[in-house]
Order: sequence, then C-alpha cells, then structure tokens
Amino acid sequence: FPSQTVTENFAKVIHGLNANQLTDQVIQRSKRMILDTLGVGLLGTSTEVWHKVAQYSKIYSSDLSSTIWGHLDFQLPPLYAAFVNGVAVHSMDFDDTWHPATHPSGAVLPAVIALSEAFPQKKKISGLELLLAFNVGIEVQGRLLHFSREARNIPKRY
Repeated sequence: FPSQTVTENFAKVIHGLNANQLTDQVIQRSKRMILDTLGVGLLGTSTEVWHKVAQYSKIYSSDLSSTIWGHLDFQLPPLYAAFVNGVAVHSMDFDDTWHPATHPSGAVLPAVIALSEAFPQKKKISGLELLLAFNVGIEVQGRLLHFSREARNIPKRY
C-alpha cells in the first residue's frame, strides 16, 4: 500500500475534527477573535479601498447571496461577500496577527460567515459549528504557514 502523502494525512486530521473537541478556552478565545474581527471589519467599511472594492463587486450576482457587514441591504455571491468583508478587515490593519506574520481571522472569518449564510434554511449551521469551522480555518492557515519556507524569513525581510 502506498503511504499517505502529507496532504492526505493533513486532510484526514482536519476532516476528523468535531465541535466536541473545542475546549472552553478555545471557544472563549475564538469568540473574542471573532468579535474583534467584526469590529475592525465594520470600521473598515468606511475606507476608500473598501468603497472601491464594494463598488466593483456589485457587478456580480447569483442565486446564493451573503451579507456585506454593516450593509444589510447589500448582498453578493458568497465568494465576493467574503472578499469584500475581508478587504474591510484588512484595510484597517488592526486585525489580529501572530508569528509567522499573518492575520488569521481576517482571512478566515469572512469566508466562514459568507458560506454559512449561503446554506439553505433547513441546513443552517449552529453557532458551535461556525466556531468549529473558524478554528479549522485558523488551524489550517497556521500549519501551512508553519511549514512554509517563505514564512520563516518574514521578520528578517522587514
């Protein structure tokens, strides 16, 4: 039998995670990260770059839609809603960070929320499932950065 690749092994571990594995400490920290990211994202909707991206993205539509934070009447396909909300978070550059240098929540939360909104009403995910998806996204990002040769030299390059 061929042995599993690193990618296959990583995917198996990630796929096997469930909400019961989230500790109280992880849940509390995740909620704080999410609240911080939403706050920074809402503030980011006042930036010039956000307005440009939001205006450009209005050309896209689909049967599925997700909300643009702070603008309940403005909806886009989930991919573009995640992008526009992510730009809002990053445009302020106050979102969370860790070493190696990355802004984990600003990349993960907009995607998780946009996708969760796109689920059919009868298949909506729970808050705990959203926290699990958020943490899986953070974990994947962290592990990819940990193994990236590019990320190792970031502090030296700046």
